[in-house]
Amino acid sequence: MRKGYWLYLIPSLLLFTGVIVVPFLMNVGASFTRWSGVGTPRWIGLDNYARLLGDERFWESFQHNVALIVAMAIVPTAIGLVLAAALFDYIGRRFGPRTASALRAMYYLPQVLPVAVAGVVWGWLLHPSYGAINQALGLELDWLGDPDLALATVMAVMVWFQLGYPVVIFMAGLQRVDPAYHEAAEIDGASWWRRFWHITIPQIRPEIFVVLLTCTIAALKVFGPIFVLTRGGPGNATMVPSYFSYLNFFQKSNVGYGSAIATVLALIIIVVTFLFLRVQERAE
Repeated sequence: MRKGYWLYLIPSLLLFTGVIVVPFLMNVGASFTRWSGVGTPRWIGLDNYARLLGDERFWESFQHNVALIVAMAIVPTAIGLVLAAALFDYIGRRFGPRTASALRAMYYLPQVLPVAVAGVVWGWLLHPSYGAINQALGLELDWLGDPDLALATVMAVMVWFQLGYPVVIFMAGLQRVDPAYHEAAEIDGASWWRRFWHITIPQIRPEIFVVLLTCTIAALKVFGPIFVLTRGGPGNATMVPSYFSYLNFFQKSNVGYGSAIATVLALIIIVVTFLFLRVQERAE
């Protein structure tokens, strides 16, 4: 009977091979060539990777990626934990589960919006001349056009965009926490914060690992918001590896170098995923 289960995996394996494995191997092969996308690629070995190691724009883009990991993984996870616990423990009990569900849906709404739509709306809000944010604050800042402000502005937008995901995951995890632990701690005089820190967080540790892993991967390969909001500018202030690869691959017609950037980014994501899983196994 168990051998028959493999038959049901064949469609998924074929889809995974065709959509993930084959394109990845083709990308790796192209990274060893000099090719404009037209004509016959010319084999150059590891020249693209050697060039990559000395490319300051590449390493600068990874520094920006680290900042986006903070904005898309660490900050939303921390805020999402508190919001989910507050919605579950306070709002849900005092105002009813429907109110908590409505607020949860409001937090999750940015995840449902298309990236292009959300980016255009934020472009209007942050416009230096007629943007609602400048008018509300009485400022004349060029939020996305000033190299000193652009990355921080994108980080703030990404916190807004990403926050709903951990809230939903954590609220689902809180439903499996035994309320007897909280009741016993409350009888013993433990405050809400102490119960949250010593009972809630250890109980939903698997959900925390899942959120941190998926959000970190999303931050490493983020492309859409950068493309819509800043196109990697001004200058290289918001350049990230995924957009840097796109820039070389399509706009500069340097397919081999763009493929090398994408290959290195994919390998980094694989390594990060492996490390997260190892840490989770040890924690369990």
